[in-house]
Amino acid sequence: MNPEESGPMLSPGFWLHHAALTWRTELDSRLRPLGLTHTQFMMLASTGWLEHTGGPPTQQQVAEQAGADRMMTSRVVRTLVERGLVTRHPDASDARTLRLALTPEGRSLTAQAVQAAQDVDAQYFEAAPDDLRTTLREIAQRRNQRD
Repeated sequence: MNPEESGPMLSPGFWLHHAALTWRTELDSRLRPLGLTHTQFMMLASTGWLEHTGGPPTQQQVAEQAGADRMMTSRVVRTLVERGLVTRHPDASDARTLRLALTPEGRSLTAQAVQAAQDVDAQYFEAAPDDLRTTLREIAQRRNQRD
């Protein structure tokens, strides 16, 4: 029996895990010079996208878009506010709800980070079959169905 064609080597999940680690390592190396962690990038990009498509999002909407829990989101957003990249203000109709917006500096840094992520995606997925994104999205959406 060939060890390369048995056991975990037959598992798509095994290769998905290792592929994600490789992609993440490359993205982290591109974000580091920008002074961002992967989680900070996800919060900034999610805030920017949601703000672009529907106005200033709530902190909860950003958490959901980024795939992060409330506590993590709160801590990371606090850091981004302290760095002057995000503003946080109470919702006009519910003071307990916080709305987020990118500052001009945050918008500029997010654009650079998004470009870095797009470059990494192109590097790793340019030759991928068209249905790969669909398959990955379907797998990821199962997480939301469990919650």
